[in-house]
Amino acid sequence: MPHNISLITTIAAALGFGLIFGFIATRMKLPALVGYLAAGIMIGPATPGFVADTALAGQLAEIGVMLMMFGVGLHFSLDDLWDVRRIALPGAILQIGVATAMGMGLAHYWGWSIGGGLVFGLALSVASTVVLLRALEERGILDSLNGRIAVGWLVVEDLVTVLVLVLLPPLAGSLGGTVNPADAGVSLWRTLALTFGQVAGFIVFMLVVGRRLFPWILWQVARTGSRELFTLCVVAAAVGIAYASTELFGVSFALGAFFAGMVLRESELSHRAAEESLPLRDAFAVLFFVSVGMLFEPKILVEQPLHVLIVCAIIIFGKSIAAFLLVLALRYPPKTALIVSASLAQIGEFSFILAALGISLGLMPHEGQSLILAGAILSIALNPLVFRATQPLLRWMGDSALARKYARAADPLAELPATVDQHKLSGQVVLVGYGRVGRRIAAALSERGIHFVVAEQNREIVEQLRKQGIPAVAGNAGEAAVLIQAHIARATMLVIATPDTFHVRAMIETARALNPGIQSVVRSHNDAEAELLRSERAGQVFIGEQELAKGMAQHVLDAFEKTAQRKGH
Repeated sequence: MPHNISLITTIAAALGFGLIFGFIATRMKLPALVGYLAAGIMIGPATPGFVADTALAGQLAEIGVMLMMFGVGLHFSLDDLWDVRRIALPGAILQIGVATAMGMGLAHYWGWSIGGGLVFGLALSVASTVVLLRALEERGILDSLNGRIAVGWLVVEDLVTVLVLVLLPPLAGSLGGTVNPADAGVSLWRTLALTFGQVAGFIVFMLVVGRRLFPWILWQVARTGSRELFTLCVVAAAVGIAYASTELFGVSFALGAFFAGMVLRESELSHRAAEESLPLRDAFAVLFFVSVGMLFEPKILVEQPLHVLIVCAIIIFGKSIAAFLLVLALRYPPKTALIVSASLAQIGEFSFILAALGISLGLMPHEGQSLILAGAILSIALNPLVFRATQPLLRWMGDSALARKYARAADPLAELPATVDQHKLSGQVVLVGYGRVGRRIAAALSERGIHFVVAEQNREIVEQLRKQGIPAVAGNAGEAAVLIQAHIARATMLVIATPDTFHVRAMIETARALNPGIQSVVRSHNDAEAELLRSERAGQVFIGEQELAKGMAQHVLDAFEKTAQRKGH
């Protein structure tokens, strides 16, 4: 038997307890992440019984950070962010500023240093991408406009946090933290210039060399036909690039892994890379959350319950209300504001990383880390309840004339311009949604000279369409006011091309109430949904997979027919 098996013991305990507590959490209708944190508390030094090796757990957590950031980079799409940039970019930055100010104010009241308050506030301002994605998927709104806005918002938060992780070490001395002896006596501006230079050099290298080299290597490995080699290549790229970026450029593991994912996303094999690396990423994510739980001291719940409640209030109510008001200020409807604010009512993985960095730099007391962990555990556990609480509010907003009036008041995009030719608003097609499907339908209508009006929730798309001379109105087509602006009463056909099928029935019912003779064409995702729509006489229903199969089958039959004709001759 080996003399030292602490690594095996730590991994076995973390995964074993993580499985047990994760299972219990899911049966209690809580995110599994809560169970992983609870497992870490059980095997940590703050509770009696077995204690895992915290030093080894910390290194395993670093690998977890690398793989999680690699996953974020693999799914990071500049196009998706660009579509919601006008709300996600200013909204996320302002919300981080407001939440950070609240955290700093609280820390100042407790007598902490400016640096400690800054790290504490930043940790409270950043929501968990993992928790958000799972919450949106469970509710079937991940692909909706509101879901894309929430994800884009968190992507901006992630990018800001990555920048903070890069800047904190050189700024630690000025903020009251410990200074690296090698940097003692070096001016702040020189340190910042060196840091930005290293980061810029790394980014340029990855975008110029890495985005060509690493996808090419991935393709060469894929050509061998070996699945294990392909998986090994993906994982080696994630961990290797993260480590090399730290050694050669002095940037964090998190930034290196994030860019590793971004450059591999350029490859046509990026989806396969994400799929093949997912089990390992999930396993190390569990180790990361368990190791975070090991740092938590449960006694803080007894010794400082008021502090914990105030932290939870900032996370669940403070920054959520700030986000709600910011979304309204950016002229988006209350429904969007409510979903975004519910999505942000929790903190997670980046908060833990920031807290650990703040302590290592001597900026924040250990008490701050425990408060952040307590706030994370409670806010993540309560997040499903927060989302559930939005449902009655959403129904009220749908029924309230005041809410509808406020959502559309003084909004130039909520009404068609008076300059639209009236002959284009009679016998036209009302096209709901201008995504990948809607764009193709619009192009086909334009080629045939058929007039149409677009109803789209994404304000940026509506602005672009109007610049192109295409009549468009912003809003949810399930509301009568939107369809009235699209002149549904004089339209020939309603075409629903949006992936958000939640409001399809409301759209059809409203359209028929305003125009009993209108024809409708609906996009659906599955047979059960299509059958339900047909039973309610929704008109012509198209199922994506079914139409794809029809097109492919027709191509095969035509090819066989041509071959048979050639043989006959």
